[in-house]
Amino acid sequence: MNIRRINLLGRVEKVGNALPHPAALFAIFGLITLLFSLIGYYLQWEGVNPGNGETVKIVNLLSRDGLHRILLEMVSSYTSFAPLGIVMVAMLGIGIAESSGLIKSSLNLLLIKAPKNSVTFLIVFTGILSNMASDLGYILIIPLAGVIFHSLGRHPIAGMAAGFAGVSGGFSANLFIGTIDPLLAGLSTEAANIVDPDYYVMPTANYYFMVVSTFVISIVGTWVTKAIVEPRLGKYTGDIEKEEITDLSIKERKGLKWTGLVFLLFMIIIALGLIPDNGILRADDNTILHSPVLKGFIAVLFIIAGSCGIVYGYVSGTFKKHEDVINGMNSSFKGLISFLVLVFFASQFVAWFKWSNLGIMVAVKGAAFLQSADLGLIPLVIMFIIISGIINMFMGSASAKWAIMGPVFIPMFMLLGYSPELSQAVYRIGDSVTNLISPMMSFFALIIVYFEKYDSKSGIGSLIATMLPYSIAFFIAWTLLMIGWILLSLPLGPEAGLYYAK
Repeated sequence: MNIRRINLLGRVEKVGNALPHPAALFAIFGLITLLFSLIGYYLQWEGVNPGNGETVKIVNLLSRDGLHRILLEMVSSYTSFAPLGIVMVAMLGIGIAESSGLIKSSLNLLLIKAPKNSVTFLIVFTGILSNMASDLGYILIIPLAGVIFHSLGRHPIAGMAAGFAGVSGGFSANLFIGTIDPLLAGLSTEAANIVDPDYYVMPTANYYFMVVSTFVISIVGTWVTKAIVEPRLGKYTGDIEKEEITDLSIKERKGLKWTGLVFLLFMIIIALGLIPDNGILRADDNTILHSPVLKGFIAVLFIIAGSCGIVYGYVSGTFKKHEDVINGMNSSFKGLISFLVLVFFASQFVAWFKWSNLGIMVAVKGAAFLQSADLGLIPLVIMFIIISGIINMFMGSASAKWAIMGPVFIPMFMLLGYSPELSQAVYRIGDSVTNLISPMMSFFALIIVYFEKYDSKSGIGSLIATMLPYSIAFFIAWTLLMIGWILLSLPLGPEAGLYYAK
């Protein structure tokens, strides 16, 4: 391990942790947003939104109307902040499963059977696949990865970093089509129709590229964890006791057996509701991708995890009465106190940043700059990835950014002879690689709380210093993969080539 590299990351962590507490920092970000909304308003900052052709102007949040909105929507900004409800509902079910001993026994069984040298790869790989199931990875995979690493005598934060790298950094890779694919494809179709009214971008537009990316990102994430993150973190010396890898007792094995049957029953019910064309669990448009099972996966997770936890608890003997189940749900919320405080300030900052139009302005100006550059395809691709990654630091929603950038870059690519599917794939790379270091990423605050469990001194600096090597490595590997894809003229998906025939 290069000593200079360790020292550089150490300085990043030191500078980052010298910042105020994350909650206070988000409060400061909010105040800065208010100040810039005032400055931008009086300096008449403006731009044209290519998505609808409307002029975007900065909104002064320190005006009469702005202050009224801040006061009137403060509570709703907090309670409607997406990660808040997701985390709380999921933790109710996970709390039951954890307090019953189900998670511990399942982990023990997994660790006993799994080859030790493949654990890191499996964590990154599973994190990538979890993106198909909404936000499951943030709620379950990341903390679970910390427990697994800790059980193996490895640094738990390194395990969580590997899980986070897969879940968030590998957001645009997968072996399956997820809910984000039809959403982006719809936006791409609208943008392509500016040039060609009959052009249609399919949800499978980037499928081949996504599948290959899944294995590339898993391998790179595994290498970064072992070669950079773990050597830098060293041996864990905290006081959190690890889950020992022990053989299961007869009652535990019996509990897992009955839990497996309950889980199988749920899978059969879901299959019967989704597979038939008129299945009760299909969406209103009769599709599976928009079904409540996928779009409402957190509710499904709560029901399945809670039910399996209850069955395991009563069969194994850890639950004696219904109060034990309620206590399990109560205990899961004890670790969320700091998260609830942090989310209050984060939610206000994100809301103010959106209301002021500062986020849209950054996206519009960045897109206009790239459009004005006269570049060849490969330099254009690299520049597009960089710009997308930078804009991702200011706007968290992949679809919102694409709604702004798509109408600029897709027509531009098409007029240059390149397909909408290509510009969409390039955008998704940039949108993924900086998720790991972007405070605008919805679950950024939650990851800090996860880190604090094992190291109370962890802060924004610790998280960024730990994840920065992944971000850089993913950027390099994914960009090289795309360049190779272009040089080989490979299709990005079914009937989705690189070039557009005018």
